[in-house]
Amino acid sequence: MYFGGGYLMFSPIAAEVMKRKGYKFTILMGLSLYSLGAIFFWPVAHFSKPANQKASFGGFLACTLVIACGLATLETAANSYAVVIGHPATASARLQFCQSWNGVASFVGPLIASKAFFTGANQHSLTNVQYVYLAVACAGAAVAVLFFFSKLPEVQEAAVRSASIAAGDSEDVAVDYYGNVITQKPLYKEWNMIGGFIAQFAYVGAQVTCASFFINYATENATFSSAQASNMLSYALITFTVGRFIATALATVFESNFLLVIYACCAIALNAYVAAGSGTPAVAVLICIFFFMAPMYPTIFTLGTANLGKNTRRGAGILVMGVSGGAVFPPIQGAIADAASTRVSYIVPLVGFVIVLAYVAKHWVGHGFHILRVKGEKMIATTLEGGALGGAVQTVHWDEKRLSVVDVEQVRRNSLGPVNPVDMGGYSYQGTEPRKGSMIG
Repeated sequence: MYFGGGYLMFSPIAAEVMKRKGYKFTILMGLSLYSLGAIFFWPVAHFSKPANQKASFGGFLACTLVIACGLATLETAANSYAVVIGHPATASARLQFCQSWNGVASFVGPLIASKAFFTGANQHSLTNVQYVYLAVACAGAAVAVLFFFSKLPEVQEAAVRSASIAAGDSEDVAVDYYGNVITQKPLYKEWNMIGGFIAQFAYVGAQVTCASFFINYATENATFSSAQASNMLSYALITFTVGRFIATALATVFESNFLLVIYACCAIALNAYVAAGSGTPAVAVLICIFFFMAPMYPTIFTLGTANLGKNTRRGAGILVMGVSGGAVFPPIQGAIADAASTRVSYIVPLVGFVIVLAYVAKHWVGHGFHILRVKGEKMIATTLEGGALGGAVQTVHWDEKRLSVVDVEQVRRNSLGPVNPVDMGGYSYQGTEPRKGSMIG
């Protein structure tokens, strides 16, 4: 219900709303749905009785679906906004930082639940649950009010248009900060985005299975009790959060695709040990996996939505649909655990990490094997090379701080007329004269 109904089915709807109404409207829509689903928990919990347990359970599922739709909408809008609001080179670091606070909630939430819901008389009462969800609804509504009155800049992603030279029109070409030409294709032909969806699907599936079967693994393969294993899972979630903050810092220095190659390789190696090993060391290694999978979701999202031009918003919805992998992988791992053992079942997240590595390695190779993030003085030693489409800019030289263009070479004019302005990295070019323009998202 949560992954399938919310993320798989509603994310495309949220993306279409964002395409038509903008980022601010969509964020408000997500907060409203989230608050609405939370407030509906109150009457469902209040009227829940032993005699109507089935109806109450259905009500809880419906509320969960509404909350999931709200969260899917928020992820579609807020994640893509964090990516496009600034310079493309730092998009991954921005989204990493935003997603890091999600990690904080991942271990604070269960801690609150263990104290408020599952102690003493609260174990068999929904009274505290009602008040917690009421507080969540009020918090969501308060944030929505703040967003409503805030002046949120609306970003217009660059649309790359191609017209027939034979028809007498030159071509407009957008180039990313590496110099790769951003061509405008139908969304179903955006292979990088499709690969990003598959990688996101595999990653979320791997993440959910690692966490869902953690306690079973710790109790079956080591001498931990269920309570001790639960504490170990809390440590794993803290490790996950720390990993995201560290990845945020690293993303300001290293290229995000290179970082993810390293992280995915480490996750694969550690996961292989978990599937083959046993005892306390294997549990410790399983905790370490949480560190290395921490930056995967925001990095895959950033890479998968890059260079989509006018399709950026719909592409964001498709990437968020990948969260539905959390509904597919656990049943597969559960079936293997029942047939063999929990230890053997950890080959399922291993497959997910291999898929992530395949996607990001292809992306890294295709973008020039960069290790350090290109910035500052490095821009002097190298040049941005555009494609040879119509009047495309072939080579661009920047100043030290990448604030302005100091030289533009090899600008071609087609025989039927002058070159149209070319958008690139915050500047437009007409002929060889750079002038301030619009940033490409």
